[in-house]
Amino acid sequence: MTFQIGEKVVYPNYGVGTIENISTRVSGTRPERFYLLRLTVNNMTVMVPCSHAGDVGLRKVTKTSELAKMFCFLAGGACRSNRDWKDRFKENSEKMQHGSILEIAEVLKGLLIQQQLKPLSFREKKMLDRARQMLITEVCTVKSLRESDSIQLLDQALAKSNLRFPLPM
Repeated sequence: MTFQIGEKVVYPNYGVGTIENISTRVSGTRPERFYLLRLTVNNMTVMVPCSHAGDVGLRKVTKTSELAKMFCFLAGGACRSNRDWKDRFKENSEKMQHGSILEIAEVLKGLLIQQQLKPLSFREKKMLDRARQMLITEVCTVKSLRESDSIQLLDQALAKSNLRFPLPM
């Protein structure tokens, strides 16, 4: 998968970023091309080897049709969650690392449901906040919305499942 300078991409566990540069650096004895991407959420820059972009899960921003599926899932899709927090955390971590918008929505919804049953661990609260931010930034990017409008759309979908969007930590 190749990307162009200026293209919006999703970096797993962090969210949307913009390819700012593609450079070549010598690593060992051979040259390696890198994407330099600036993350939207915290303005941090990340260098990703072009040859490993797929391995780390770098992907194009979701299409509008996938957003519609995500909103439908948040509004009424069934969500199964592991009872044991260690297994649940491992499963959710894998979903966040894979980075598809539907998997991130599954993590968010599952943790919101779990939070209604009993308080989340500190690590799960951080994951919930990260999933929340990733969904917000991707919806903003895909639909060209302000953050507040993106939050409102996600709130409306969650409300149909009697869930509330968490406040950021």
